[in-house]
Amino acid sequence: MELIHMIFGSIGSVGGGLALGKEGPLVHTGACIASLLGQGGSTKYHLSPRWLQVFKSDRDRRDLVTCGCAAGVAAAFRAPVGGVLFALEEVTSWWRSQLMWRVFFTSAIVAVVVRTAMGWCKSGKCGHFGSGGFIIWDISGGQDDYSFEELFPMAIIGIIGGLLGALFNQLTLYITYWRRKSLHKRGNRVKIIEACLISVITSIISFGLPLLRKCSPCPESDANSDLECPRPPGMYGNYVNFYCSKDKEYNDLATIFFNTQDDAIRNLFSAKTIHEYSAQSLLTFLVMFYTLAVVTFGTAVPAGQFVPGIMIGSTYGRLVGMFVVKFYRKLNIEEGTYALLGAASFLGGSMRMTVSLCVIMVEITNNLKLLPLIMLVLLISKAVGDAFNEGLYEEQAHLRGIPLLESRPKYHMRKMTAKEACRRQKVVSFPRVVKVANVFSILRSNKHNGFPVVDHGRNGEALVIGLILRSHLLVLLQSKLDFQHSPLPCDLGMGSIPIRHNFSEFVKPASSTGLSIEDIHLTPDDFEMYIDLTPFLNPSPYVVPEDMSLTKVYNLFRQLGLRHVFVVPRAPRVIGLITRKDLLVEENDDSATVELQSTSSSEI
Repeated sequence: MELIHMIFGSIGSVGGGLALGKEGPLVHTGACIASLLGQGGSTKYHLSPRWLQVFKSDRDRRDLVTCGCAAGVAAAFRAPVGGVLFALEEVTSWWRSQLMWRVFFTSAIVAVVVRTAMGWCKSGKCGHFGSGGFIIWDISGGQDDYSFEELFPMAIIGIIGGLLGALFNQLTLYITYWRRKSLHKRGNRVKIIEACLISVITSIISFGLPLLRKCSPCPESDANSDLECPRPPGMYGNYVNFYCSKDKEYNDLATIFFNTQDDAIRNLFSAKTIHEYSAQSLLTFLVMFYTLAVVTFGTAVPAGQFVPGIMIGSTYGRLVGMFVVKFYRKLNIEEGTYALLGAASFLGGSMRMTVSLCVIMVEITNNLKLLPLIMLVLLISKAVGDAFNEGLYEEQAHLRGIPLLESRPKYHMRKMTAKEACRRQKVVSFPRVVKVANVFSILRSNKHNGFPVVDHGRNGEALVIGLILRSHLLVLLQSKLDFQHSPLPCDLGMGSIPIRHNFSEFVKPASSTGLSIEDIHLTPDDFEMYIDLTPFLNPSPYVVPEDMSLTKVYNLFRQLGLRHVFVVPRAPRVIGLITRKDLLVEENDDSATVELQSTSSSEI
C-alpha cells in the first residue's frame, strides 16, 4: 500500500508543480519493491510466489534494499555508475565485494531497460518520456576549457552552496520538528489541508510573479538549434510567451516557472544563451523557489530534494556566471557552466555527497571536461556545510530516531571503554531452559532486540552460550514449537549446539511481517510450559573485553554491520592465536596446516 501511495503521490505532486522532485520517491520506490521481494512477496495481497522464498536471511534483505536504492537512482537520473556509488556512499555502511557486483548488475539492467523503453517511446506515445534522450541535460557543446582566473568565482560558488545548503538543512529541520510535534498530531485531515494550502500558494506565486515581469524580444536562433522562441502552444520547449503582446517575445521568469523541471534545468544549463535571463528574474526565482522548497519539504506528499537542489543551485550559479561574463570580457565563458557548478555546490552543501554526486553530475550532463571543477566546488561546499551542521539525510534520520552511525566516532569516545558505555541499561538474559510465562513477561516489559542466553557449568559458574533474537522468540511463542512440560534441557553437548530447524524459514514471519508481542495469544496451560532455547540461538556472537576502547567498538559496529556486541570480563587465558596465513590454508592440506602453524608461531 505504501508503494502505491508513493507512485501516485509522486505523480500528483510533480504534476502539480510543487517545489519538489520525483527522484527521491523513485529511490524510495526501488527500496520498497526490493523490500517486498525480500519478504517473499505479500501474503496480504496474495503475491508470494515460491521463487521469492530464496531470500531468507536479514543480510539478503538488506542487500536487496541496497540494490533497490541503486536502481532508483539509476532510473531517475539514467546514471548507472552514479547509482552504484550512491549505494556505496549513502545507503550502506558495510560494503562487500559480493554486494558490489550485485548492485552493479542491478544498475546495468536498469540502464538497459530504461534505454529500451525510451526507444519504444520515441514516437511520442509515452508523452514527454524519452524526448530528452538518455543524457538528461546534455551540455557537451558548451564551454570546453577554463582559465585559472575563473577558479576564484568558482570557489565563491562553492562557498555560497555550502552556506545555502546548511541553511536549507537547518530550516527544514526546524519545520519538520514543528510538524511532527504539533501540526501532524492533529490527524490526517490537517496533513491534507496543509498540502492543499501549499499547492495553492505555489500556484499563486507561479502565475503571479511572471505577470510583474516585462517581455523580452526573442534572440536570434541558431541554424543548428532545435529550440523555438517562443514555444508553440502545448509543446515542450525553451522560451515561453506568457501574455506577451508580440509573437516574437518571451517572459524569462515564466520560462522557468512554466516549463517542466527537466526543461527548466536544461534552460539554465544551456550554452550560447548569454542574455536569456535577467538578473532580477533569477534573483526573484531563487528567493521564491528556495522558500517554497523549504516549506514543501516534510509535507504529507512524496518529496525529493535532488531536482529542487539543482534548480536552486543552477539559479545562483547562473547569476554568478552573468557577473563573471561582464567582468572577464575577453574570456570564452558560458553562463551555463556556472549554473552546473552552482547545482553541484548546493547539492554538496545540502546532502554532503561527494563521489557519487560528482559522477551523477557528469553522467547527466555528458561533459567530462568539467569534472575537476565539479570536484572543486563539491569539496568546498561540503567543507563549508560541515562547519554548521550535518547533511540533509543525516539530520532527518536523527530527527526520526533512526540509529544511524556516522562515518567516524565522536571525540569523547576515545576516553571511554566498552564497560562504561553499557552502563545505561541493565542486561536482560534468559537461562538455557526458560518458562514461557517468563519469556512473555520479559518481551512485554522491554523492547530489547537481542538477549544473551546463560547456562551454568559443572563448577556452577555462569557461561554465556549464545544470543537469541526477539524475532526468534516471537515466532517460538506464536508457533508453540518445542514447548515442553519438563524444565530439563535436551541432552546436547556444550561443544556443539545443533540447529534442529531450518531457522532461516522458521524466523521469517517475525522479521518480515512485523510480528509483535501484542499478536501473541497463549492459554494458561501454555504459560506453564518450558522452551529449550539451545537449538534457536546464535552460539557465536561477537564479544569484546570490558576495557576495549569505545572507538574500536564503534568501528566494529559500522564496518561489520552489527546489532549486538557482548561485553565480557578480561579473558583469563589464551587458547590460541590466528594470523592471516592461518586463514589462507586449504581445507584438505593437513601437512601444510601443521607446517604453517609452526611457521606463524615462530614469526609472532
